[in-house]
Amino acid sequence: MIKISPSILSADFVNLEKGIVAIEKEADMLHIDVMDGHFVPNITIGIPVVKAIRERFDLPLDVHLMIEEPDRYINDFIEAGADILAVHYEACVHLNRSIAAIKEKGAKAFVTLNPHTPVFLLKDIIEYLDGVLIMSVNPGFGGQKFIHNSINRIKELKEMKNNFNPNLEISIDGGVNRTTIKSVYDAGVTMAVAGSAVFKNDDPAEAVRELKGLCDE
Repeated sequence: MIKISPSILSADFVNLEKGIVAIEKEADMLHIDVMDGHFVPNITIGIPVVKAIRERFDLPLDVHLMIEEPDRYINDFIEAGADILAVHYEACVHLNRSIAAIKEKGAKAFVTLNPHTPVFLLKDIIEYLDGVLIMSVNPGFGGQKFIHNSINRIKELKEMKNNFNPNLEISIDGGVNRTTIKSVYDAGVTMAVAGSAVFKNDDPAEAVRELKGLCDE
């Protein structure tokens, strides 16, 4: 069964606790987008918010660093409560070192690929990863349209998974909704980030159930 990680980027930040409460029994984890205004044009939230969510909720926290020099903050975000830490291939000068640092702190290490970054570039490091996050939109803002070539990228990644790391999680972020969820699941996705499709729904919990149900059809 596919795992759903609702993204709080699409939640009501004034009522963030209420939004998380609405999905905590249905979601497999919670996706937290951290943006610095440099690596991506938007600025969102940081370490204090991750820590506050961890203190209030037991959901695993899937933290996506869309920031420059992510190595500087690996320890801080894991100490704040991140269970998964995703760093961008494009932002890491020494990616192997970044992955090792995440795993040494006890979190799961994911690498994120922007839409223009070839999947094959992960061949020499994929065996060390817990997961790969495929961006199916350009990172920085929620509510964007799904880039359909992402399906081919997922299939390529699944082949690499089968060859080098059978336990790898294949995650996708961007434009995931009731129209696209089945196609990404069939292509090989095991974990999907969903923002607007969940938090812009009148019943966020039902939206999560529906996304999972569409993959079971």
